Amino acid sequence: MGGQTKSVEGGQTDRILHAYHTDLLPDSKLNTESADDFVENKPFRNAIRKVYISRSWEKGLKNGDIIIFYRTGGRHKSVITTIGIVEETILNIKDERQFIALCRKRSVFSDEELKEYWNHKPRSRPFIIKFLYVYSFPKRPNLNRLISLKVIKDIESAPRGFQKISRDQFELIINETQSDESLIVN
Repeated sequence: MGGQTKSVEGGQTDRILHAYHTDLLPDSKLNTESADDFVENKPFRNAIRKVYISRSWEKGLKNGDIIIFYRTGGRHKSVITTIGIVEETILNIKDERQFIALCRKRSVFSDEELKEYWNHKPRSRPFIIKFLYVYSFPKRPNLNRLISLKVIKDIESAPRGFQKISRDQFELIINETQSDESLIVN
């Protein structure tokens, strides 16, 4: 689903499947989505603290790292939408019960979906990123635009797990999304 790194570097990006994106990040809904579809009072929608579940090869996220969420959807519908800040990375989860307890109220998944996710690839168990929702980008560049800006190399290089980006790429994203430049801390 999504990630970035902190002050010295620009951060990391990771993808979040479009089916889960707006449920987890309702303030980052697309213009083509109706707010009425996301009004139920679910804890993970209204929380500032959220849980992101990943099987990314990159697991080195640390407290304070910046995450930029990349919503999947193809060349024109894949967009970057949101900034979060890592609070904690939990790698060593002992069993399914602990996994569900850690994710239950802050993720988009039901207990049954969490069980399925946990057991999907027993040799590659998921890990958890607890993060703070920080900011939804006012403008959302799609995959084509991110490639033209050289934030992403090509369509085959679109995020499939956490990927570090440079400070220059992060600043390009801030400018391209027409975000408040005070988000950049020197």
